[in-house]
Amino acid sequence: MHEAAVMRETKRNRTRLGLRHSWNELRKHKYYFVLLLPGLLYFLLFHYWPMAGVAIAFKDFRLLDGITGSPWAGLKWFRILFDSPDFWTALRNTVLISFYKLLFNFPAPIVLALLLNEVYQATFKRVVQTIVYFPHFLSWVILGGILVSLFSNNTGVTGILGWTTSPLMDPEKFRGMLVLTEMWKEVGWGTIIYLAAITGINPELYEAARIDGANRLQLVRHITIPSIANTIVIMLILRTGQILHVGFDQIFVLYNPLVFDVADVLDTYVYRVGITMGRYSFATAAGLFQSVVGLILLLMTNAAARKMGERGIW
Repeated sequence: MHEAAVMRETKRNRTRLGLRHSWNELRKHKYYFVLLLPGLLYFLLFHYWPMAGVAIAFKDFRLLDGITGSPWAGLKWFRILFDSPDFWTALRNTVLISFYKLLFNFPAPIVLALLLNEVYQATFKRVVQTIVYFPHFLSWVILGGILVSLFSNNTGVTGILGWTTSPLMDPEKFRGMLVLTEMWKEVGWGTIIYLAAITGINPELYEAARIDGANRLQLVRHITIPSIANTIVIMLILRTGQILHVGFDQIFVLYNPLVFDVADVLDTYVYRVGITMGRYSFATAAGLFQSVVGLILLLMTNAAARKMGERGIW
C-alpha cells in the first residue's frame, strides 16, 4: 500500500511539473501563440465545427427542423447517389481530369523552380517570378471571361489558328484546356515551396560536386532533386488527397452544355443537383463520399511513401 501511495504521489508531482513547464513555455512564447490564434480560429470555425453537419447525409434534412429535428434516413441518400448514372459520369470525369492535372501540372512547378534556381541574374529572375506569380492572384471569374473572349469563334484567336470550333466548346479539347489554363494560373505560385526547399540545401554540397567536375545538369540530378525529394513527396501526398476535387471555380466558369459529358465533375454535379435544388442531404452525402475517398488515398499514399524510405506527412 505504501509503495502504491508513493507511485500515485510521484505521478501527481510529475503532472504538476508538466503543467508548470507548459505554463512557463506559454508565458515565454505568448506572442507566438497570439500570432497562431487567428489560424487556429480559422480551422476551428471553418473546418472542424462544420463537421457536425455530416449528420445531414444520414437524414431527410429540412431547413426549418434543423439537423436534430430532421428524421433519420440511414443510407438512403447514398443509395440514390450511387444509383444515379449522372453520378458515375461525373466521377469518371473527375478522376480523368484529376489524373491529367496530376500528370502534367504537378511536375510543372518543380521544373520551373529548378530552372529559376539556375538563373544567376537577380533582376531577370525577379521579373520572371513576378510574371509567373501574377495569374494566381486573379480569380477564375476574371480569367474565365478573358479565356471565353480569347477563344471566341467570332472575336478570338480561334479563326486565326484555323480552328472551326472554340476549344472551350469542343469535347475533345476541353479537358486539355482545363489542364493548360490551370498550369498557366498556378505554376508560378507552386514554385514558392520548391524554391524555399532549394534554398535550404547546403551550398558546400554544390562546391564539392563542382570540384569533382560535375556540370550544372549533374548538380541538379544528384544534389538538388534528391535534396528536395521529401518536399515533393509531401506535396504529392497532399495532392492525392484532393484527387476528387479538381477545381469547381475553373470548371463552373468555363464549361457549357456542349461539353457537359466530359466536363461535369463531382463538384459541379453536387452544386447543380444538390444545392440549387435544395437537396442538402444529397449534397452532403456526395461531399462525404469525396472526403472519405480522399482520406483513404492520402493514407495509402503516405504509407507507400514511408515504405519507400521517405518521411511522409507522419
